[in-house]
Amino acid sequence: MFARVIVDISHANLDRTFEYRIPDALVAEIGVGALVDIPFGRGDTVRKGYVVELTEVPEFAPEKCKEILGLSKGSIPIESQLIRLAWWMHRRYGGTMNDALRTVIPVREEVQKKTERTIVPATERAVIEEAFVENERKSNHARARILGALLEQGELPYSYVTGELKGTAAVIRALMAQGLIAMKEDRLIRGMSISDLSSGVVTLTPSQKEISEDIQTRIAAGDLRPSLIHGITGSGKTEVYLDLIHAVIAQGGQAICLIPEIALTYQTVSRFRAHFGDRVSVIHSRMSKGERFDQYERAKAGELDVMIGPRSALFTPFSNLRLILIDEEHENSYKSENPPKYHAVETAEVRAGMCGAALVLGSATPSVESYAKTQTGDYVLYQLPHRAGGGALPVVHTVDMREELRARNRSIFSRKLKDLMNDRLSKGQQIMLFLNRRGFAGFVSCRSCGHVIRCPHCDVSLKAHYHGRAGMTLECHYCGYHERMPEKCPSCGSEYLGVFGLGTEKAEELTKKEFPDARVLRMDLDTTSGKEGHRKILEAFAKKEADILIGTQMIVKGHDFPDVTLVGILAADLSLNGEDYRSAERTFQLVCQAAGRAGRGRTPGEAVIQTYHPEHYSLVAAANHDYESFFAQEIAFRNRMHYPPSGSLMAVLMTGEDEKRTERFAAGLAARIKRDYGEVYQLLGPTKGAYGKLKDIYRQVLYIKHPGDGGLLKLRRELEELVKEENAWQDVRISFDLNPTVVY
Repeated sequence: MFARVIVDISHANLDRTFEYRIPDALVAEIGVGALVDIPFGRGDTVRKGYVVELTEVPEFAPEKCKEILGLSKGSIPIESQLIRLAWWMHRRYGGTMNDALRTVIPVREEVQKKTERTIVPATERAVIEEAFVENERKSNHARARILGALLEQGELPYSYVTGELKGTAAVIRALMAQGLIAMKEDRLIRGMSISDLSSGVVTLTPSQKEISEDIQTRIAAGDLRPSLIHGITGSGKTEVYLDLIHAVIAQGGQAICLIPEIALTYQTVSRFRAHFGDRVSVIHSRMSKGERFDQYERAKAGELDVMIGPRSALFTPFSNLRLILIDEEHENSYKSENPPKYHAVETAEVRAGMCGAALVLGSATPSVESYAKTQTGDYVLYQLPHRAGGGALPVVHTVDMREELRARNRSIFSRKLKDLMNDRLSKGQQIMLFLNRRGFAGFVSCRSCGHVIRCPHCDVSLKAHYHGRAGMTLECHYCGYHERMPEKCPSCGSEYLGVFGLGTEKAEELTKKEFPDARVLRMDLDTTSGKEGHRKILEAFAKKEADILIGTQMIVKGHDFPDVTLVGILAADLSLNGEDYRSAERTFQLVCQAAGRAGRGRTPGEAVIQTYHPEHYSLVAAANHDYESFFAQEIAFRNRMHYPPSGSLMAVLMTGEDEKRTERFAAGLAARIKRDYGEVYQLLGPTKGAYGKLKDIYRQVLYIKHPGDGGLLKLRRELEELVKEENAWQDVRISFDLNPTVVY
């Protein structure tokens, strides 16, 4: 047996592994993640290394491989655990082992620590007083100033001494040499500065208390099946999280809380710090290297009890992790778009299993996959069907935009929404306007009857593509089916057929034109590009510096503004007619989440859904806040079409700089799969990706269906080996995505 080893967990060595022979006596003891002693370099210096892979087939001549000396004493369990997790991710999601290592050890490069220096007394006060008098007598003005200030203030910041007191380094060294003063260095922790917005007392409702106690009882009894809390918006899932964390900390454990968006960081951390003080921290991609390094080091040193952040926070190096919480578990942002294309919920299950931690998921609109697991008993389901404090869910109005067109209203605002907005503005209340523009514009819809042109094979909307003088074609990004753009609606014959799309910037412009006296804020990727862009906009809205907040998905996820009494969903069809099989699920989730932002204070709220498909089951269920009805109809669709969780799907993305070679490679790979595995796997494509060319790189995509994940993982490994052997295709890159949440 041979082991591939990284020499240490440092920035320089993560990019390369070294191969060693495992002595027969150690074969049973050495596994992935083991810390071993190895001879390294020309002088065979004994170094520590981590085993990242085991193999029976060495890459080099066996006689050239050095031998592992033994298991290292003083093994660091947390690094071993994270490396084992990286190995699992590499095996399940593909990509290189180095990709996985970079993911699970997000902070690899040591950043210089930031310190604050302070001048403090080094001897008794009487001695310093005597020295002060003596230096004044000798006209040693700089020394006298420093000693006088020290007698008056007790201790002095170094910057103050060298600045206002004009103390040079030579003067400071002289006073230190005389034993009069000393230098104290305190490490400064870089990170977000967030105030505590609420009290630290958790008062649970009977329903919340029952859920928290049952989860704790199950954990104590050794039942570590994941828990799914299905609680409507405003039902108080966060209070349950806080109570569970209190219990974990009381037993000396640590907790990780994942949130789907950086935009939620400010509000979440504020609430958690009110309960757990400065032993709560946050880590995310917008922080500087120094800030991330400091928080990572604090976690590793046991100075933190709770880490909050998006999916990368899952890899916090806690040595006594006992609880992983995933809020809004249904969100797509928990799936990575970079290799390894891991899903945080699946990966959290594995990490929790490795360290005996509990996993708790929460959502007002659980993913179909998670809810299906509660039906089989793999997850334990808990329900919070009522708002905490007895508040009512908002009244939801569904407006048929076809009727608005017949009434000659061509505005983005229906008459109902406009009337309600004027009413709220006159009362000094706040409004949120939600528009899901990301990745969904481009489907073709009839404004007269609402018909959307769909793929006859995949039951997803076709996307419009312009070809200059050749006109427009409609294409499916799963199977490659295409047709010419019809001149009239194939359903009703109307000429009101067009490409549907509306952006937030345009919506902001039209809102200001329609309501000129209203103060309007826009929150999307463009306005939140800075490190604290999210916080500044949310703070301004919370302080009522604006009347209307317009935004994309990021404004509807978990935010709590008590003065918002109206939510307008400007174009529900943008997500309903998205180009993938999850469109109905995403629409239900987004509409429920958006509507749930209204009426969270004392004043009841209302929501308006504007759509050309008011009869669609996802919108009917969302308007009635009826998840069970939605799930029943959505799972029936998944069963019929064999989409996850009723089957498994793998995307194979092929990219290259030469368009024809990339196309030939994709066609050849598909033909090979059909020839060797045709009876087992169902192929869709290959076809151009949703973006056929990005940054001068051409893209081809192939989708493969199979009843279970295992078959697709086996096929992926065989295809990876096949591609390695095909040297003629080195200029075409290939990547795999198991159960993708995006259309490539």
